[in-house]
Amino acid sequence: MASRREIRRRIRSIKNTAQITKAMQTVAASRMRRAQQRVSATRPYAQHIRAIVADVAGKSGAATHPLLAQREIRNVEVLMISPDRGLAGAMVTNIKRETSRLISAQQHPVRVIAVGRKGRDFISRSRLDLVAEFTQLGDRPSADVVGPIARQLLDDYESERADVVFLTYTQFISTLRQQPRVVQLLPVIPPEGEESGDLNAPWNYEPDNPQAVLSGLLPRYVEFTIYQALLESIASFYSAQMIAMSNATDNANELVDELTLLMNKARQAEITKEIAEISGAAEAIRTG
Repeated sequence: MASRREIRRRIRSIKNTAQITKAMQTVAASRMRRAQQRVSATRPYAQHIRAIVADVAGKSGAATHPLLAQREIRNVEVLMISPDRGLAGAMVTNIKRETSRLISAQQHPVRVIAVGRKGRDFISRSRLDLVAEFTQLGDRPSADVVGPIARQLLDDYESERADVVFLTYTQFISTLRQQPRVVQLLPVIPPEGEESGDLNAPWNYEPDNPQAVLSGLLPRYVEFTIYQALLESIASFYSAQMIAMSNATDNANELVDELTLLMNKARQAEITKEIAEISGAAEAIRTG
């Protein structure tokens, strides 16, 4: 059994760790609430832009737009959105696994654009073709920071360096649930059913030419899809980190309780040993 001094030292160290994880839990909870508010604020806009794309794409001749037209796949590009930091439970592992599964399923060369340090490091370690990286975008990115990412994807697609582009990110479902998702970004697939929102809305377009509308709308649609995915990933990260740090704090406190009990047992054993030694010495004096 370890000595009381060693156990006391371990208890002190674990208590210090628990204070750190508790502080990180508090910070994550505060940032999570703000991130959730931003996600909730942008979802109605996302629903409406999907409805507009579905409506315009369904009009005569719209399917001939280059960003909607399907073509033979020779090259694949993947945009992977991940956090810049860890300590978020299984979130990072899950998005890595989902991206790896997507890449493994492809039968053509795959290029990767990484958003976030964790994804960039994963792609580099996997020796995949990393063509661009975007890191340190912050907790409250503006729509402007997404412009260069979208421009890179659109340029690669229009120049046929990529014939299909996929997006992988972590969708925020609830505080306790975050789900990795894979969506096809290019060519754009017009939403259908529930994903398209209110298709019965009386949309009026100027100009009334679907091609002209789509030329301005589809790049914006791609850009906003990336922006929404980025906000979802940030909210997912802080939710996962809050839960992970809460679990770490609880585990640390449980370990402190176990070590305290062990220290008390060690102290009791020392007292018992001392009493036995005193009793033995007294008996020896009496019989001597």
